[in-house]
Amino acid sequence: MYTKNNKKDVSFENIVFGRNTVLELLKATRRTVNKIMVSKTARGSIVSEIINIAKQKNIALHSVPPEKLDKFSQQSQGIAAEVSPIDYLDLLDLINRAKHSIKPLLVILDGIEDPHNLGAIIRNCVAFGADGVIIPKWRAVGVNEVVAKSSAGAIEHIPISKVSNLNQAITLLKDNNFWIVGAENGSQTLETIDLSFPLAVIIGSEGFGLHDLTKKNCDYLISIPQKSTISSLNASCASAVILYEISKRLNS
Repeated sequence: MYTKNNKKDVSFENIVFGRNTVLELLKATRRTVNKIMVSKTARGSIVSEIINIAKQKNIALHSVPPEKLDKFSQQSQGIAAEVSPIDYLDLLDLINRAKHSIKPLLVILDGIEDPHNLGAIIRNCVAFGADGVIIPKWRAVGVNEVVAKSSAGAIEHIPISKVSNLNQAITLLKDNNFWIVGAENGSQTLETIDLSFPLAVIIGSEGFGLHDLTKKNCDYLISIPQKSTISSLNASCASAVILYEISKRLNS
């Protein structure tokens, strides 16, 4: 049913906004979509597709004034959806699920605090064939509406595990025969290292890289060959280069 308004004000929690993000949300099956809010001024083929899919899935549609969506974001693009919280997967379940791949690949994020970076990295993980993402519970950003928007909906297409202790998670991965590789400037280059699978790649935080204990728990440390003009790539760019290189080995 396409209603004219929604009297109950919607909180910021569990709101996904942006046309492509909401479209990917509707195409996936991981989360329940409670309702979709469409600006009265929103037009275009993606908007029409969102409305059609919502009707097919019997999801409530609400036509709202543009300023209502501006409460959530100035970049809502006239579309927002109220969804159930993301369902983080238990780490052991994620490991067992990844083992079904021919060359299992997981990505561990060590202290990413910028939600835009986290969203971009998750999108890179989906694009280059990773089987899952592991993020820490403390001193790092979780999956929120900004992450969802920055990933352009990619969070709906890859399992994510949130762990209380990253180094205990690494130990569990090693117990399950995963090789642990950390991205660290100045180490062995991607071009020279012989990577083995199952593999878990660790990407460090934006400002500090990998924590010392995390580095000690890695089997290998790798870096990206680059000119000395700049100190390093940011976390999302580095992840794209590393995962692209690994993806070539996934397909070889």
